[in-house]
Amino acid sequence: MIRMTIRGKAVSIFPSEKPGSPAIYLNTVSGEERQIWAELQKFPLPDFSLITIAELDWNHDLVPWDHPPIFKNGPTCTGGADNYLDLLTNDILPAAETTLPGPPCWRGLAGYSLAGLFALYALYGTDVFSRAASVSGSLWFPGIKEYLTSRNAKRLPDCLYFSLGDKESKTRNPVLKAVRENTEALCAYYQGKGIHTVFQLNAGNHYDHAAQRTATGIAWLLAH
Repeated sequence: MIRMTIRGKAVSIFPSEKPGSPAIYLNTVSGEERQIWAELQKFPLPDFSLITIAELDWNHDLVPWDHPPIFKNGPTCTGGADNYLDLLTNDILPAAETTLPGPPCWRGLAGYSLAGLFALYALYGTDVFSRAASVSGSLWFPGIKEYLTSRNAKRLPDCLYFSLGDKESKTRNPVLKAVRENTEALCAYYQGKGIHTVFQLNAGNHYDHAAQRTATGIAWLLAH
């Protein structure tokens, strides 16, 4: 594993062995990259590179616009996703790929929770990613379904992976309870565009088996 710090973000690179192998970019929390990499080794996968980015300000870097707290005394979302996407594509990506044996044949973007929201939103701001995995994605975020379905992505993705825990929408919070309805609606929307799209429902709530769920989503991108 290769580590670097780029404008305050902790980047970890698990490089492929062969030139031209795909590269998966994953926004995650510090310390989880090794666990996810270990989970990925349990799958029969082709050669690939994994680039993880941590030390993120989750309620700023990964959200597209401002929104007040959805919980009492919760954090305010301040939309910084456009600025972070610029950092990711113009600084982190080229620096990380200098450590690979060659340019990747394609790039995927994956993330859990708000990072899963960002994985979809990013497709509308850049054409460098051709596959995305929104794992337990925060697609409850107010206005995101309407935004994604009323605009065109920068490029039509080859395939999309969605997952949720089956208890995530079973909440009294009126904002969060929309997550499954929104996720299923977005899956249907992308399927209607002819994109190979899958939705996997996992047992449990939002915080169950995050590393395993993330690895499953990445493995699916690599297999399709």
